[in-house]
Amino acid sequence: MEWAYSGVNKTVSRNAGTECEQYLNPFWRYAETIVVLLLAVALFNWSYYKVTLPEVKIVRNEGTGKRNLLILMSLIWGMEIGYKLSSRTVIYLLNPCHVTTAIQIYLLAAPPSKTVTAVFRFQLNLLNGPLLAYLFPETDTRIMMLENGIYWIQHGLMFIVPYYLLRLGGTYNIEPLSDISWNALSYSINLIYHFAVLQAIAIPTEVNLNHMLCPAILDPFQGQLYRVCAVIHQAFLCPVLCKLYCCLSEFFITEFSLTKVKTSPNCKTLPYRNAITETKGHQHSD
Repeated sequence: MEWAYSGVNKTVSRNAGTECEQYLNPFWRYAETIVVLLLAVALFNWSYYKVTLPEVKIVRNEGTGKRNLLILMSLIWGMEIGYKLSSRTVIYLLNPCHVTTAIQIYLLAAPPSKTVTAVFRFQLNLLNGPLLAYLFPETDTRIMMLENGIYWIQHGLMFIVPYYLLRLGGTYNIEPLSDISWNALSYSINLIYHFAVLQAIAIPTEVNLNHMLCPAILDPFQGQLYRVCAVIHQAFLCPVLCKLYCCLSEFFITEFSLTKVKTSPNCKTLPYRNAITETKGHQHSD
């Protein structure tokens, strides 16, 4: 598996290496992991049976904007994959922001369905990734041509895609503001991914995937409890950011005169000519 991580730069502080892997006391690391995973599973079980998906009118023909955005996102992510392959750092594609980018490409490409609605609501709770990437950028290891610029473009597009899909409406819809079940479900999956998947790969490879081995240099919560602090403050940031993003998007889509396109964020934007629609399994043409 050297092709996946042999090119990781271990000279950059807190990026990889034995010192980073040994940052946490082993007993504390595993005790912390067990407690967090138990809490995550409990949160998943509580929220899974509370989430709901509405019956919506699905618009199949959604114009060229969506297709163009899909091409752009695929191009940017393809360049990221190329950089990782050429530098033998493919392991970094497991980081949450790359996973979120892949999810958004799926949303732009997949045909309308309830699964798409569920995935759309889930990824709205992952916007803490691009926000933190802008607030605490880590570009020291990006030395190839245009690699640094792609970092900023990719994370910027991660904010643009959900807004554009909300403008389309239909299958891309959101739950009521008072409903936190999707926030809880998404956060439980996020925790399980970090502590069960990323950590399991980070420890033997000594690659600090999303700082599961040691804290970032700019992390204000240095010490043995830095991951506990992250679990707590992200439990607030993820749902708050999601709700705030949805509120701001709804304002610009339905209220602000310069960008208003519809009266409700969950209805389709425009009556596209010859668009084929579905409602509860029945098909007809507009």
